[in-house]
Amino acid sequence: MIDMDNIRAQARERVRGALAVDPVRRFGRIVRTSGDVLHASGIRAPIGARCLIDMEDAAPLPAEIVGFQEGGLLLMPEQGARGVMRGARVHVEGGTHAPLVGPELLGRVLDARGAPLDGLPQPGLSQSWPLMGVSVNPMTRARLEQPFDVGVRAINALATFGRGMRVGLFAGSGVGKTTLMGMLSRHVQADVVVVAMIGERGREIREFIEDHLGHARARSVVVASPADDTALSRVHGAYRAAAIAEYFRDQGKHVLLVVDSLTRLAMALREIGLAVGEPPATKGYPPSVFGAIAAYVERAGNGAEGQGSITALYTVLVEGDDHVGDPVGDTARSVLDGHIVLSRALVEAAIYPPIDITASLSRPMPGLVNPEHMRLASRFRALWARKQEKQDFIDLGAYAPGRDKLLDEAIQRAPAMEALLRQDKDAGVTLAESVAALRAALGEAV
Repeated sequence: MIDMDNIRAQARERVRGALAVDPVRRFGRIVRTSGDVLHASGIRAPIGARCLIDMEDAAPLPAEIVGFQEGGLLLMPEQGARGVMRGARVHVEGGTHAPLVGPELLGRVLDARGAPLDGLPQPGLSQSWPLMGVSVNPMTRARLEQPFDVGVRAINALATFGRGMRVGLFAGSGVGKTTLMGMLSRHVQADVVVVAMIGERGREIREFIEDHLGHARARSVVVASPADDTALSRVHGAYRAAAIAEYFRDQGKHVLLVVDSLTRLAMALREIGLAVGEPPATKGYPPSVFGAIAAYVERAGNGAEGQGSITALYTVLVEGDDHVGDPVGDTARSVLDGHIVLSRALVEAAIYPPIDITASLSRPMPGLVNPEHMRLASRFRALWARKQEKQDFIDLGAYAPGRDKLLDEAIQRAPAMEALLRQDKDAGVTLAESVAALRAALGEAV
């Protein structure tokens, strides 16, 4: 029997430790800079501790200790180093960052530092959660046993999500990634939706909230760190969103966490790693980036028995529609439970959402659905893949009916299968309705 009171007590103890403040205020000095990294001497503190840098004509500048060298510490200001003078005083503010959380966050839009972006007052919050999260013993995590209804017919029918699953959304530019994110956020059967918009263009943040999130905003929390934020702020934005999702999971809620994008989080981690002197490796990414991605993804998933769940969707940007040559994409595939791939060819064929069924996969699906559903999904995939494979011959008129029974059936059922993949962005389709549509598309009686 899992002792939930003990687990929560341990989490509270970690928060108290993270917020512990040295009663003696010790000051150091900024002695030199290297890009956005500041070198401070005269103080001692662990990596991850927060500092305040005194400014001449402004409020103190918050910073985080990101490393150390002989004779001093390496600091990175959350809002950039502009305005910092040589010799400026710096002191340790406290332990590692622990954002304030609570149900008052629902419906709100915050920046990476927790300040409201929606023009409303600061939410009244009294609880804290560690920015880096609270690890869950893998032996106490609930297993992936329950299907997770996302309201999108193609996913429900052919790549069924499980509650607590971590999924990658792989897409190039301009293929409908944002639209699909909005569909999932509006139609998903979840208690809370947490959206992290990391490194996005500023105009896209408002457009997503107003045009795509829609009525789901009341149950959502949006953490936005646009492209003009510092690398540290972008990382903090992603971690803050995960911390908020973990808090709601601890309250027994079933959460959908949408992170757009994992690629830009990796880029921000690369900036920080290179700035503190890490050696570049694959495509300039320091080795620590790939470990950080795996650790970040691991924060999602089911909690212990009796807790809620975090089902996570991480968008991965691919260059030139290359889904296999990107190191971030390769790392994501290795640590995620499944992936949804968007196809430019389907966009050109006016099939929306343009989900490439043959390239998309839900690894836990066989254990989530009944054998009949699995059989239907496998048959649909086989027919769709055969038609895609022979499409050039069909277009040239080089295929004669009767040579390939599977291809003949695929050609016959192509209109019905395309209809199953198409879905209006404002119309949600339940899991049961999706399975019924799959059965009808394959010509099988109910």
